[in-house]
Amino acid sequence: MKLISWNVNGLRAVINKNFMDVVIDEDPDILCLQEIKVQDHQLELNLPQYHIYWNSAKRKGYSGTMTLSKKPALSVSTTIGDPRFDDEGRVLTTEFEDYYLVNVYTPNSKRELERLDERMEFEDLLRGYLLGLNESKPVILCGDLNVAHKEIDLKNPASNQRNAGFTIEERDRFTQLLNAGFVDTFRHFYPDVTDAYTWWSYITRARSRNAGWRIDYFVVSEDFLPHVADAGICASIMGSDHCPVSLLLK
Repeated sequence: MKLISWNVNGLRAVINKNFMDVVIDEDPDILCLQEIKVQDHQLELNLPQYHIYWNSAKRKGYSGTMTLSKKPALSVSTTIGDPRFDDEGRVLTTEFEDYYLVNVYTPNSKRELERLDERMEFEDLLRGYLLGLNESKPVILCGDLNVAHKEIDLKNPASNQRNAGFTIEERDRFTQLLNAGFVDTFRHFYPDVTDAYTWWSYITRARSRNAGWRIDYFVVSEDFLPHVADAGICASIMGSDHCPVSLLLK
């Protein structure tokens, strides 16, 4: 079983590029999208093989998440209990027989770290939410988590120490999540792999130099790890400033 997560940086934009080809070629059982920047009445997707679940932001052209699944979800939730984040479509939870799948687009702390404090509140709220779900069945968390956890996870750690996505605060929150009983699947399978990134700045043409950041993840409950066969980064897939990440289940 294959799961794919992809920050598409605008679903309508990537549909005009290669989105349908990626879906056909990769044929995921579940596809999670972030930063869709579209509301459900603005777009009709011709993907009859999938059940499509939306969590659009109230603000048009901003944020939002979407989950597409070949099997119907048992339940769907679009809230983690705080309107600041719920109104931005940040978290979309679909329940399946053996696990909860939580599709997340974590807020960016922004330049000058103007949203860092609010981002920390989101992190704490999300961690509590995941732990609550985990009491009833295992959790798969995926999405653009907007943090490079370790120095190995970005090209230029020294020059990014106080930049959004690599602050001590953000990295510590990710560590707290892992310490609470979750596993970064890519690093589980590939602890020492370098130059493995999922986002590259358009501004500096960083992708051609592979000067990137690994900020997109599949994270799972520790007790679900025996069901995970592999985790990957689909760096050859273009269309966004992010590339997809994948999870294979046994």
